[in-house]
Amino acid sequence: MNFVTIGHRGVMGVEPENTLRSFVAAQAAGLDIIELDLHLSKDGALVVMHDADVGRTTDGEGAIADKTLAELRDLDAGDGERVPVFEEVLDAVTAPLQAEIKDVAAARALAGIMNGRDLTGRVEVLSFHDEALAEITRLVPGVRTALVASRYGTDVVERATAVGAGALVLNIRRLTLEIVERARQAELRIIGWVVNTQDDLRLVRALQLDGATTDYPEIKRTGRFTA
Repeated sequence: MNFVTIGHRGVMGVEPENTLRSFVAAQAAGLDIIELDLHLSKDGALVVMHDADVGRTTDGEGAIADKTLAELRDLDAGDGERVPVFEEVLDAVTAPLQAEIKDVAAARALAGIMNGRDLTGRVEVLSFHDEALAEITRLVPGVRTALVASRYGTDVVERATAVGAGALVLNIRRLTLEIVERARQAELRIIGWVVNTQDDLRLVRALQLDGATTDYPEIKRTGRFTA
């Protein structure tokens, strides 16, 4: 696969993160894949938001898990945008998606949608949590998964292979050539995040990673010229 550029929560550097507006803008900018985050509402809706609490990204407060979908819909997620559910994103854009899940419960809810809509070709499932990846792998035949890590060592490769992940999504601040080499030996793809500057981009290209997750669409335009 060629080097891919992934829109982080859409294009969160220029639009309200994890909103339909941000996802549509990411697709319009030509990003190869769109990344988003999923949580369960109190009544079981698979809502798109990064934090477990609504306070940072909306005009509300409190935990997503304590609010119904109707209550979440009343919140302003930035510039008048509403908190979307996963199914709305599937219908709003056609781009491939990376869906990050936070726990086993979200894995089960996502599995139902993926199996119902035959999404294994379009949606790759990401998580920091090994058990969530193991659960989605058990429930969705043929699902593609990736282990995400921020603070990690060479053991991250063994963790990924243990849960059947095909890729690593790694914080570039801790990335070393040794980890890249071990991942390649294990036949894992490697995505670097967050890549927001030309120096970041030069690093991930020098390490010959498979892609970069970015907040800014400009990285897509310059990435093809960066050796």
